[in-house]
Amino acid sequence: MNVPILDLKRQYKLFEKELEPRIIETLRSGNYVMGNEVLELEKELCEYIKCNYAISCSSGTAALVIALKACRVEVGDEIITTPFTFFATAESIASIGAIPIFVDVEYDTLNLDSTKIEEKITDKTKAILIVDIFGKPANMNKIMEIAKKYNLKVIDDACQAIGAEYDNKKIGSIGDITCFSFFPTKNLGCFGDGGLITTNNEELAIVCKGLREHGGGKIGAQAKDILDKKTKNFNKVEEQNSLYNPYKYYNYLIAYNSRLDAMQAVILRVKLKYLDEWNKKRIYNANFYIKNLQGVADIVLPKEEKNEKCVWHQFVLKTDKKEELGKFLADNNVGTGAFYPVPLHLQKAFEYLNYKQGDLKVAEKLASQTVCLPIFPELTDEELQYVVDKIKEFYEGV
Repeated sequence: MNVPILDLKRQYKLFEKELEPRIIETLRSGNYVMGNEVLELEKELCEYIKCNYAISCSSGTAALVIALKACRVEVGDEIITTPFTFFATAESIASIGAIPIFVDVEYDTLNLDSTKIEEKITDKTKAILIVDIFGKPANMNKIMEIAKKYNLKVIDDACQAIGAEYDNKKIGSIGDITCFSFFPTKNLGCFGDGGLITTNNEELAIVCKGLREHGGGKIGAQAKDILDKKTKNFNKVEEQNSLYNPYKYYNYLIAYNSRLDAMQAVILRVKLKYLDEWNKKRIYNANFYIKNLQGVADIVLPKEEKNEKCVWHQFVLKTDKKEELGKFLADNNVGTGAFYPVPLHLQKAFEYLNYKQGDLKVAEKLASQTVCLPIFPELTDEELQYVVDKIKEFYEGV
């Protein structure tokens, strides 16, 4: 038997008959960037997440950069974040000249350790950038409490967590601003790159929209005034079709080109209808592993808190035999992932921050232990059992 870590072709078969005519219709429409399909997607995601504003963009990384800029993060500002995540989390901070301040994670949750945040806060700290790692929500109550105490923004990197819940609220409706990725491997993925920003704050939403599209037009002008802390009511200014139209021909911010393609919006609108069903199957698969791998040798299995709903973007077990188990499973045609083998504070790109081995011991331990098993929704019980059997076989032979 061959069990891949992910098989997107299986998923495509579920909705190809519904999707392909929609794609052809979009191709024939001549409307390929932004437009009605994007607007409808944003409305549907607002309803799904139960937030006030949803702003699509070109990728999860772009969403993080725009969110940071919307929160007025500037060169030299410090942003507290986790070292146990995908590179883009901290890359987005550094790319705008801010400084990632890495705080260690909790061994049980793999998320930012909220008990260690306050000791890292300085007068340069501007925000806390949390990650809902592998689809498991961070400790939102405690982190929001700390942020309120120190007047900091909470930016939620939920690129792996669409559909997850905390205290019966969807991730994306809790922090000041939240970022999602629609990379094809995500729980809700398009057929290329795509991203989303959600917020309940109108001003943040306006700034994100302005930054998304070259800082031009009325939305760019509004965004600039918000960032400059000025007050104008642009809705009362009559637009004119003249060379000197103050909106049509002017750009107000140095911003980005980060628009979502209409084709990706069509794909996401079709797939969004299946998301809860797919997440439910991921939960089933995770529970299958937890039930059948309980007590196997040195394996430490993930835990879920009572007040959260994890959507299992990855199922990660911990073992001191990471390399050996990964190789054995590969030899037996079981796909695995090693996320994340290098914690961010030890990445070559962040050498200038002067972290060293031993500075963040939990993240470093996790990097040496984590093995990701196949968890995608289309797995069969036979495939899940095969994975379990091979893991048990490995430990019997050790």
